[in-house]
Amino acid sequence: MTDKSIGLIELSSIAAGFAVADAMLKAAAAKAANGQLLEIRLAMAMGGKAFCTLTGDVAAVQTAVTAGSRLIAEQGMLVNAVVISRPHPDVYREVV
Repeated sequence: MTDKSIGLIELSSIAAGFAVADAMLKAAAAKAANGQLLEIRLAMAMGGKAFCTLTGDVAAVQTAVTAGSRLIAEQGMLVNAVVISRPHPDVYREVV
């Protein structure tokens, strides 16, 4: 198993995806944590939704997802957010 975790934030706006990705990475960097943006996935038959995924150590990902979720929840665009600590290798392999 990997020691890394995966964080995902689902949004109801494409533009918000970029703001969330920026907030996530800045929050991780402010804690001197190592977070790596994996993807910003945009709409494409998702009804205008977007999602951002990030990987790193558990603390970095939790900090990043919390910051991104707060930012976007204030704008009413948060659909869901999740942090998976030390995911099963098959899950990690599919996402990364």
